[in-house]
Amino acid sequence: MSAVTLGVDIGTSACKTVAVDARGAVVASKVFDYPLYSDRPGWSEQDPLDWWRATSNGIAAIVEELGEAEVVGIGLSGQMHGLVALDGEDQVLRRAILWNDQRCAAECDDITAELGGLDALVSLTNNRMLPGFTGGKIRWLRDHEPELYARMARFSLPKDYLRYRLTGLFATDESDASGTGFFDPRTRSWVPEVVEACGAELSMLPRIVGSTEQTGTVNDDIADALGLPRGVPVFGGGGDAVIQTTSMGIVAPGDVGITLGTAGIVAASTDFCPENTNALVQVSVGNAPGSWHIMGVSLAAAGAFQWFGEIVAQYAGIDRPDFVGLTELAASAPVGSEGLLFLPYLNGERSPHVAPHATAAFLGLTRAHAAEHLARAVIEGALLNLRRILAEFDELGVPCARIVASGGASQSPLWLEILADICDREVVTLAGSAEGGAFGAALAAGVGAGVWPGYTEVFAEVEELVRVRPDPERAARYDRIYRVHSRLFEQLADVQANLTALTLREELAA
Repeated sequence: MSAVTLGVDIGTSACKTVAVDARGAVVASKVFDYPLYSDRPGWSEQDPLDWWRATSNGIAAIVEELGEAEVVGIGLSGQMHGLVALDGEDQVLRRAILWNDQRCAAECDDITAELGGLDALVSLTNNRMLPGFTGGKIRWLRDHEPELYARMARFSLPKDYLRYRLTGLFATDESDASGTGFFDPRTRSWVPEVVEACGAELSMLPRIVGSTEQTGTVNDDIADALGLPRGVPVFGGGGDAVIQTTSMGIVAPGDVGITLGTAGIVAASTDFCPENTNALVQVSVGNAPGSWHIMGVSLAAAGAFQWFGEIVAQYAGIDRPDFVGLTELAASAPVGSEGLLFLPYLNGERSPHVAPHATAAFLGLTRAHAAEHLARAVIEGALLNLRRILAEFDELGVPCARIVASGGASQSPLWLEILADICDREVVTLAGSAEGGAFGAALAAGVGAGVWPGYTEVFAEVEELVRVRPDPERAARYDRIYRVHSRLFEQLADVQANLTALTLREELAA
């Protein structure tokens, strides 16, 4: 009977469950989606009960498909930073506030000020208190929903709510803890004074574990309902952005992973914890022992192209965007889109600029531009923004010899070609990495269960699918464009501030 591990990933749009065999191959995969709620501009919420239903359905469907294969462990991954508020009986109090929710920017500023300013905060946690982080959400709950806040006895991160439902235990792994805003990745511990400033108490916080550490076993009644054998261990897993990097084979210095999903994630593994002085990227604990994870998240990468496709579809009178056709259209435009530049800040920005109120823009638009130029400019703008994050990595001493790409847009040869040229680096894709955090979670479970001695051994046989080398002429052209594009945010700061003030005045008048 063959042994498999399961990886469960709670994403922003769906739950993905995969089964991975002892060769590191994905042998089964299931996806179940759920709704996203946005009651106000900048808000993003989901119901944790929807996550549990999707997880249950995914595991049950996988187990049925596997037949005689033996499940020897389950690893968990999920969207980071989310706040799941629970009462004294561990019941969900409200919809979870998600990573891409922008409502608590003011609370993050207040927390930072109360702790003595940005430098003082970074000295405590090696990171900013970003609007996406959990800390600001707790403070927002205290300030805006005080009756509900008073009933909150503990909180959970998204994937760890699944852990509780599966095992009855509350724990989080070090990588996910790193995204709360009140954890120090240098000491791998909670920071009490920051916890207090966020409006939480240490008693509310889960136990911290390693990614490959066992956190109980599946409760017998749950195992019976899902078709699992009794006693299946559940392992720490990781926050999706971190364990997605692990799933891409980024387990040692040198390679940098770039995930081209709704958001754009630039991430690397290091054997040292850099001092994050500018705090324009996020420093977390890695999934492998003795490792750290460096990450910059741009909030709209392929998501910007999705937005553009939806606009085109709306005016073309079709039900859904034709991304294949739109990508082919973009490919027909020249490098640089005839001087048209795009700033991809459709959802504000997190990295390389901490700017929750930033907005997107086309610059250099003339009558000479057609649809193909706009389509290509959106792709180029998103990827030029990611190169700016790579520049922050360089400042921290994090090397980038090669890029490993994953995410939905990594299936497009055009996106990979432009990425290679803009970054002037070889770009590859690897088998399994397309499964994202679910694959990484299954690998963590496999290492924890003893299927492999470590992550390095897992990737010894992983197949390289695509290799794209930069074209010297195009790379030189993009280097000149980057020098202009990378300065636009600062040059337009006054314009952005005036737009934000105007929007606020209009909201108050309404």
